[in-house]
Amino acid sequence: MARTIVIIGAGPGGLTAGMLLVRQGYRVEVFEKAPVVGGRNAPIKLDGFTFDTGPTFLMMTRVLEEVFAESGRKLADYLDLIAIDPFYRLRFDGKTDFFPTMDSERMLAEIERLFPGDGENYLRYRRQEGKKLDLVYPCLQHPYMRWWHFLNPNFIKAIPHLDAFTSVYDRLSSYFKHEHMRIAMTFQAKYLGMSPWQCPATFTILSLIEHKYGIYHPKGGLNAISAAMAKCIEEDGGKIHLQQPVQEILVENRRAVGVRLASGDKVAADAVVVNPDFAWAMKHMVRPEHRRKYTDERLAKMEYSCSTFMLYLGLDKIYDIPHHNIIFAQDYEKNVKDIVQNGRLSEDPSFYLQNASRLDSTLAPPGKSTLYVLVPVPNRQANIDWEKEKPRFRELVLRQIESKTELKDIRQHIVVEKVISPLEWEQDYHIYRGATFNLSHKLGQMLIFRPHNQFEEFDACYLVGGGTHPGSGLPTIYQSGRIAANLICQQYAR
Repeated sequence: MARTIVIIGAGPGGLTAGMLLVRQGYRVEVFEKAPVVGGRNAPIKLDGFTFDTGPTFLMMTRVLEEVFAESGRKLADYLDLIAIDPFYRLRFDGKTDFFPTMDSERMLAEIERLFPGDGENYLRYRRQEGKKLDLVYPCLQHPYMRWWHFLNPNFIKAIPHLDAFTSVYDRLSSYFKHEHMRIAMTFQAKYLGMSPWQCPATFTILSLIEHKYGIYHPKGGLNAISAAMAKCIEEDGGKIHLQQPVQEILVENRRAVGVRLASGDKVAADAVVVNPDFAWAMKHMVRPEHRRKYTDERLAKMEYSCSTFMLYLGLDKIYDIPHHNIIFAQDYEKNVKDIVQNGRLSEDPSFYLQNASRLDSTLAPPGKSTLYVLVPVPNRQANIDWEKEKPRFRELVLRQIESKTELKDIRQHIVVEKVISPLEWEQDYHIYRGATFNLSHKLGQMLIFRPHNQFEEFDACYLVGGGTHPGSGLPTIYQSGRIAANLICQQYAR
């Protein structure tokens, strides 16, 4: 009889593990608290408008291609991927626009137009950091649960290139002389919810991944990836149970033996895969007596990413602005320090706009469009009363959009709206401290120091998602699902 694997949460990591395990003949049961799959990669549907809840950049599509291939499929049969080029519009000082692109000639011309002399520096950056990417990426495909895992040949070769003791900003600013060019190549640390002045320089590979492999948009939004993965699981006989939250991971003799649902029903399992936010799951799904390492006190002392303030706006107009737009604060470094060090809201925040309907007509009714607005803000550890601040900060963000972009008349075109603040991330989405990018990626919380894919506290429990190795971001979360699936297969000799 096939072994049963229970997966808690139908987020990207859980769905990846489910796809691979069900293909190997396991009996896969996925329990999801929401009425739709995806977690932070789920759709938000409002009166005919469809928004991605969280991620809107798809990078390193080869990871998805490999996952689908390992499940016996072709990615192109399930998703229609559209290349975004230029990648995005970066706006500095409310007026200066920079359009990074995969086209080398256009990219060099664009750099020399705005940042004279940094074109040659960009080529040097591509050569040097390209070597790092080629060596570091294979390291992200392995688990790090014992010290001897560092003896993996891939890791040993990568050691001289890890740059773990300097920051992303310090490393990349050594290439470029113009400050705006430095910001353009280092802001990607925000994909991990970190400051480029604090994020380990190991993650200089983030900007290079964009420039080497490109950025894509799946038709229907990135939530279409989750829907496709769920379809694959069900095609191979797996079951996805929506609106069935898990209340507790059942542990006997230091081994996970199943789960208890909120309904009170128990589901036995040979292994349990945990996809929810790591710290939230520990506090709410694992009894204290089963947590020797990750006690409530330990969880409180760990370092977490920033949060985000979200506006999902359905508009009765389609604006002619790029798909991705990143609008930097006048003093970007001060804005970042306010978020990650000072725990306060900036009066001049940086923000991101996605204008996806210009490219993808499936997201809104005819003649209308979606506008996705993301503003990095402190997580819930900061002393911010979001019940009070939410309406004020919404007004501030709309004023910033009006003053720094072409959307001068945006207010009169809003027909539907949803707001998510750190408070809702914590209370409604069950994210510890509303830290939307999970645990920070400081040196002491990476590799073996991050919660292990094969969980340390008890046997037959596996972690996927941003709170485990390799970390936050869709490509690495997919990798966490692959790692967990491989570990389970090794456990049961498949």
